[in-house]
Amino acid sequence: MSIIPEQSKVQQPVIDFHTVIKERRSVRKYDASHKLTDEEIRELLSAAVLAPSGSNMQPWRFIVITDPELKQKLLPVAFNQEQIVSSSAVIAVLVDLEAYKQAPRIYAKAVEAGYMNEETADKLIGNMNKFYGGLSRDRVLHGALIDGGLVSQQLMLAARARGLDTVPMAGYNTDQFREMFGVSERYANVMLIAVGKAAEPGHPTVRLSVDDVTSWNGFHQ
Repeated sequence: MSIIPEQSKVQQPVIDFHTVIKERRSVRKYDASHKLTDEEIRELLSAAVLAPSGSNMQPWRFIVITDPELKQKLLPVAFNQEQIVSSSAVIAVLVDLEAYKQAPRIYAKAVEAGYMNEETADKLIGNMNKFYGGLSRDRVLHGALIDGGLVSQQLMLAARARGLDTVPMAGYNTDQFREMFGVSERYANVMLIAVGKAAEPGHPTVRLSVDDVTSWNGFHQ
C-alpha cells in the first residue's frame, strides 16, 4: 500500500516572470467574497521586502487593512473608490524618514548571518548616522520615496505571481488618512494598494515604444 505524504502547504502555481509583468493590470473590480489569510498577506510582504533600498535601510512600513468596518471608514477618505471595500486587503505603504536609526538592528542581523564582522558593522553604523543625520528632510524624503516605489512594485508583482490582482492608489486624502491611523511626521505616505481576486479583469492599456522613451549616450527629447 502506497502512502501519499500530506503537504503542509498548498503549492502556489508557478507563473513565468514575463507572464507576470505582462498580465499585471490595475484591477478595480474585486470579488468581495474572496478572503486572504494573514499568512498569505505575510508571504506577499515577505517577497516585497526583498526589494533594494538605499544603504539597505529598508524604510518601508506597512499598514494592512482587512477589517470590514475599518475599510468602510476608509472608503470616504479614498474618495469612495469601491476597491477599498471589495478587495481582500488594502495595504498602505509608508516610509520611515528616520530609518537610518535602524542601522544597528540591521547590521547586527548581518553580523549574525555571517555577512560581515562587528568592526565593519560598527563602521557602517557610524557612517549611516553621519550621512543621514546631516541630510535635509527633503533629501531624505526623496530617497525614501524611491525605495517606497520599489517595494510597492515588488508587492504588486508578487501578488500577480500568486494569481492575485492589485491596483496602486495615490488618490486619497493623505491628511485624513494620517489622522485616522495616527501616523506621525516621522513617516511619509507612498500609496495604498488594494489586493484581492479580480471580479472583472483590468482593461488593457498601451505603452509608448522603447524608442519613444529612450535616448542613447545623451538625452534627446
